[in-house]
Parts: sequence; C-alpha cells; structure tokens
Amino acid sequence: MRALKRLALAALILSAAGAAGLYLFNQYWVHRFDSLIARQAAVYRLDPDLVWSIIHEETYFRPWMTGEAGEVGLMQVTPTVGREWAAETGMRELAEQMRRDPAAALSDPERNIQVGCWYLEKIWKNYQDTPGAEPRVVAAYNAGPSRAAEWNRVAPGQRPLTAEEFVARIDFPTTRAYVRNILERYRGLKAGGGR
Repeated sequence: MRALKRLALAALILSAAGAAGLYLFNQYWVHRFDSLIARQAAVYRLDPDLVWSIIHEETYFRPWMTGEAGEVGLMQVTPTVGREWAAETGMRELAEQMRRDPAAALSDPERNIQVGCWYLEKIWKNYQDTPGAEPRVVAAYNAGPSRAAEWNRVAPGQRPLTAEEFVARIDFPTTRAYVRNILERYRGLKAGGGR
C-alpha cells in the first residue's frame, strides 16, 4: 500500500514538474524576440503589442517558417516587400542580397521584424486618422492594401465603417479569421491580459 502511495506521489510530482517546465518553455518561446519587436516597433512608430500579436498569428515565433506564396520568417514577409524595403533604404548590399536570395536575407529574425514593421508602418499611414484602424491595417498586411481599401470603401457622404463593420465586409474567410484572431489577442494585451 505504501509503495502505491509513493508511486502516486511520484507521478503527481513528475506531472507538476512537467507542467511547470512546459509553462516556462512556452514563456521563453513567445518572449524570446520581445526586445527585437520593441526596438523595431519603436523605430517605425508601431505598437509592439500589435507586432507581437501578428507574429504570434503568422508563425507562433518560428523564424524558419515559409508560406505557400513564398512568405518568409517570423512576420511572413514576401520577397517583393523585402526588395521594396531594400530599394527604399538605398542600401546597395541589402538590395543585392534581396535580389539574389531574399529568403536567406529575410530568415534573420531581426531583419524580418525590421522589414515587417517597415511594411506595417506604410500601411498604417493610410489609416492613421481612421477610428479603429487596427483591423484595416491587419487585413491589409494579410490580403494586401488594395483589398483592404476595397473592403473599407463607403459611398461619398456616408460615415466611415466601424471596426466591426469593416471586419464583417472581409469576404475572404481566412483573412477575416486572421484579423479576428489578431485583434482578440491584441485587445487582450491592451486590457492587461499580458503576453
């Protein structure tokens, strides 16, 4: 009987230690790029919680991820966006690297976050004066700025769409789910839910 109790206690201790280890590893996993996110978000005047929420949804912090359309890295940056960024920065070495092997250049977590934040800032400028800009920015990041502009279009003299009305207009189910997931996570962070 004592042996059975000891075995049950040992199993309980091992289970608790395993759960604690899993929790600690997960905390490390989702926070290991926090300083890079904070630095690049500050450079591009973005909310780091929004950037973090996008990375969480895009790749769950796996920098080696590639997408079906050639997207690369943590923020799933396309080579086209990488080349635009390199051309706009005027850095010849980076422009050449983006031309030769964009996947290698964009696989670096810091470079990927930098380029992703640069692109988000470009999108943000289109909606910065719009109440509830976040869903529009996130939709444009996922489906492209022209599609987001189409979903956001209203007749002359009509009031701007609310965030909820905008999300309801997204006619790509995957983009609508993407936007909702990111906004839910982002709003949870803003409400004090923490990362």
